[in-house]
Amino acid sequence: MDPLSYWQAIILGIVEGLTEFLPVSSTGHLTIASKLLGLQVNDPGVTAYTAVIQIGAIAATFLYFGKKILRLFLAWIGGLSDSAKRGHDYQLAWAVIVGSLPVGVVGFVLKDLISGPLRSLWVVAAALVLWSGVIWWAERRHDDLEAQGVQRGEGDVTIKDGLIIGLVQCFSLIPGVSRSGATISAGIARGINRVVATELSFFLAIPALTAAGVFEAVGEKEHILALGVPQMAVGILVSFVVAYASIAWLLKFVSTNSLRPFISYRVLLGAALVVALAAGWMSAT
Repeated sequence: MDPLSYWQAIILGIVEGLTEFLPVSSTGHLTIASKLLGLQVNDPGVTAYTAVIQIGAIAATFLYFGKKILRLFLAWIGGLSDSAKRGHDYQLAWAVIVGSLPVGVVGFVLKDLISGPLRSLWVVAAALVLWSGVIWWAERRHDDLEAQGVQRGEGDVTIKDGLIIGLVQCFSLIPGVSRSGATISAGIARGINRVVATELSFFLAIPALTAAGVFEAVGEKEHILALGVPQMAVGILVSFVVAYASIAWLLKFVSTNSLRPFISYRVLLGAALVVALAAGWMSAT
């Protein structure tokens, strides 16, 4: 495969940074963007490249939440050696750890399916629309729980919450579902307030995206090199800058808004994609 051009790398970096943490599916958008850029969406190199540039989004998460991540890590280390130090931060750290395991196992077992047959724009279109129903249901449940006075904060997040949210995160391996859409929906459906659920989604992203990026970088090294190392560096840098801004914006947004505007966007995009595919304006792979 020919190397990416720098403008292709920049566009993919922007798309990754914008959509990684919004509940609209970064994989789905990257698949669409890759197709519009003339790339073969199920090519191993393209699949690996879109996973590797997530490193920029991971770095943005570390920078934005650096102090909090360090606090949770120290609380976890301290709690392992001293039961008297096992407070809310220790429990939250375990929730993140436990919640990160399912997607790693499922992703490894179903790697060939995820990077192959599921890399179809028909799958993306279906997942965009169908998972919108899940987000809608989660918002309805959140509203019902809020009316009952059930709103849990950061100190109320349990290991069970982490496990359930982590299991739901596995659905995000389907392009078009959205990792953040899955995890935030699961969080608010369990009565966790939107800001905390969103932050928890960011923390769960770190091991998931790191593992995916490293695994693809090692396993598909030759294909990635063919696309161009400088282009990959540009994509990572652009995704870092855009993702940092996206994190700040989303946290501010969910503090006063629901996820419903994203539902409308997802359904419209999914419908437009179905029309484009059915009319033959785009091919599915």
